[in-house]
Amino acid sequence: MTSRQRQHRQHGPAAFIGAVLLFMAPLSPTAAQDIRGLEVCTAEKQMERRTGCLQANVELLQQALTRLARETQDKIAAAGRDLAAARAEIAALKSALEKLNSELAQMKTKIEASGKK
Repeated sequence: MTSRQRQHRQHGPAAFIGAVLLFMAPLSPTAAQDIRGLEVCTAEKQMERRTGCLQANVELLQQALTRLARETQDKIAAAGRDLAAARAEIAALKSALEKLNSELAQMKTKIEASGKK
């Protein structure tokens, strides 16, 4: 086996799948469990069947990654909406506080003015 063949073997589709699995592991709350639908391709002896198996696994992982990306975007959008609502509420509370402070200042000046007479 040449060094190029060894290098291809090290960085082939199985290495890609391994990298994807390592990437997805922290994203999943059930990282210790098998991924449902993922096939064990090492049992296949024929290269065509093994390649097909690996391609099916890659497609499955790409679909899972797309789904997770969509769910993450939805969560980010929801958090953005919550943040905007919180900022609006803070602005309303600041306005109410300023109004109360100005009313309090007016009452203090009235009391001081009536006390000096």
